[in-house]
Amino acid sequence: MRTLFRIIPVLVALLVSGIASAAPSPTGLTRQVLREINLARTDPHSYAGFLREFRRQFRGNSFYLPGSRELVITDEGVAAVDDAIRVLDRQQPLLPLSWSSGLARAAMELVRDGGTTGEIGHTGRRSGGMKERVERHGAWQGGLGENISYGYDEARLVVMQLIVDDGVPDRGHRSILFNKTFGVAGVACGPHPVYGSMCVIDFAGSFRE
Repeated sequence: MRTLFRIIPVLVALLVSGIASAAPSPTGLTRQVLREINLARTDPHSYAGFLREFRRQFRGNSFYLPGSRELVITDEGVAAVDDAIRVLDRQQPLLPLSWSSGLARAAMELVRDGGTTGEIGHTGRRSGGMKERVERHGAWQGGLGENISYGYDEARLVVMQLIVDDGVPDRGHRSILFNKTFGVAGVACGPHPVYGSMCVIDFAGSFRE
């Protein structure tokens, strides 16, 4: 029985400009996650329809993963899903995010850390915090943000998890996804010894490697 649907508390976006291994290419799950984020940003009203379908899978505060007998227990149940639907119904379309190899490298550092240690959170034992990781790979402007999803290796579940933001009172992960100041993002996904998988998404207004 899986008990994780919420995400690690979000690291607040920085609003001032900063200066400053092979990049994960935008293929496979990483490409799918960025495509899914952009679908939600550019067509939030249609994405609310996916959440309405997802809502029907709930039994109380739990739901079964599609095509699986694995039960996922949430904190808020359909209340968090309903909140997300209301927000997406009102959300104005945003521009899609462009892929950033530098941000993807920064995200991969944390994925490798978590995959080795089993730890969770925005600060890796070896890689450090988000800003430290990002600035090893280039210069950013217009703010930084980072979302982490644990336990899902299917892009739609990863993104719906971040949008629903179960158990996170300020819905910080959702706010980052729909932050109109962000123009680029990098994604890295990999195995996690406790939760099976993890995806890290780093965002910036712009990024120069």
